[in-house]
Amino acid sequence: MGPRIFSIGAGSRDKRKADQILNSSGHRWNWEPKTAPKYSEIMSGTQQVARPLVRSLRQATSTTATCQSRPIVAAIRQFSSTPSRSDEPTTTTPAGSDAQKLAADAAVLVQKKASEITAIKQGSEEELAKLLSPELGSRRRRAAIATTGDIPFEQLPYQCFQEARKVLAKDREEKIAKIKAELARIKRIEQTDASTYRGGEVFKQKRLESLRKHVEELKIQADINDPMVKRRFEDGHGDMNKPIYRYLAENKWRSMDYKIITQRIHQFNIVPDILPKFDPTMDVKMTFRGYKAPPGSILDSLITESPPNLRMQVFNSGERLLSVVVMDSDVPNPETDSYGRRLHFMVTNIPWSPTSTSLNLHRLNSKASSESPQGGLPEDGTLAIPWLPPTAQKGSPYHRLSVFVLEHNNNQTLDLAKLKEMYGGREGFSLKSFRDKFDLNPVGFTLFRSVWDEHTAEVMARHGIPGADVEFKQPRVHSLKPPRKARGWEAKRQKPKYKSLWKYSKRIKGLKY
Repeated sequence: MGPRIFSIGAGSRDKRKADQILNSSGHRWNWEPKTAPKYSEIMSGTQQVARPLVRSLRQATSTTATCQSRPIVAAIRQFSSTPSRSDEPTTTTPAGSDAQKLAADAAVLVQKKASEITAIKQGSEEELAKLLSPELGSRRRRAAIATTGDIPFEQLPYQCFQEARKVLAKDREEKIAKIKAELARIKRIEQTDASTYRGGEVFKQKRLESLRKHVEELKIQADINDPMVKRRFEDGHGDMNKPIYRYLAENKWRSMDYKIITQRIHQFNIVPDILPKFDPTMDVKMTFRGYKAPPGSILDSLITESPPNLRMQVFNSGERLLSVVVMDSDVPNPETDSYGRRLHFMVTNIPWSPTSTSLNLHRLNSKASSESPQGGLPEDGTLAIPWLPPTAQKGSPYHRLSVFVLEHNNNQTLDLAKLKEMYGGREGFSLKSFRDKFDLNPVGFTLFRSVWDEHTAEVMARHGIPGADVEFKQPRVHSLKPPRKARGWEAKRQKPKYKSLWKYSKRIKGLKY
């Protein structure tokens, strides 16, 4: 076995230590210095990842004149998201209009102030709000927009991003080809005589409905992964006539708002007190004079003196007619010692579509009572029963004011005169009976609560509502058990011998034997 040869640096301390080892072991050493390793070879993984980011920030904080004098290759490098390696081939700068465009985009980035970049890096929400509108999405997305200049979203110069867009575009072309094939199939079935099918016209219509539903699903799958579609939806610019935006809106609603409203339905016993069963399928939000009223919140009497505004969103296509009903299901009845129901508001024949968003009940109620003898504006619906402010007598439990949105089956309009005749008295209103008589389907719901407060008497006097001087008290319930006989210590000391102790057992105020 030959002698072992090591390569050691030429440091004096290491050399003296090596001499000691050589003298003790007898091995021969080679003191020729070895070439120092490259910095990229000894960098950790975190340093390699962060190196392009640090380089781009340093370039962004430099002055405009210095950056403009740099070659175009240096300006392009600051958009790179991958670490450089020594074995990678050197790329040349694209000539012509592409190079000029990239240089212009880099100049836009460089012109940003160093303080702005530092604020975004640190994540200061106040500084970030000054730079961008809060409607652009999350902080991470706003920071990305702030650091990329005015480059269009779909033209961001990230290689991985552009390659992913190519894959998504190819997948979309495949989905579009399937959609065209299914539409041709639907057209062929529509032109076919129903007598050729075993089930006749019923089977033909079911088959067409199934194919149309499949086409809608393909339209959603074609655009579900498109980043531009998701960006428009997050910014609130999505066209709700398209299936993809309705699909995204429904998923967002069911992720939280749907769970909250179904919890309120069971928490406040809306089912079965008002309806035997009910599952909302549309989003309904309520505001009183600009105040957002979460489902089940207790509101002041002055706030609920005027009708609310509703923001409603449906998730299926097509035009429809809606009716809105506001009812109180906790009206106390002292004569029968029970609770009744009262109708507070009703508007019907409301045309609605997926692009409709807001229904101003306050404007509808005021204009219908002062200007329109027909009961409201045609584009906003028809007012059947005007708004009655919800009130609660002193001492009574909270009142549940339920807001129901009902859809007209087959888009049939309701007779206004008949509604006023049947429900003009307001008392004893039954939503289940109203639904069954006029062939309606409840699709939306929200609620708020009303209690006695310092403004209730004033509101009741202003609108001529009786009962402000009535106060409900809980009756005292006496025990039905017979008097308990004396036992133990009490029974032993009932004799006159222990008369001095009777004050502890017999002469107690309010206690009788």
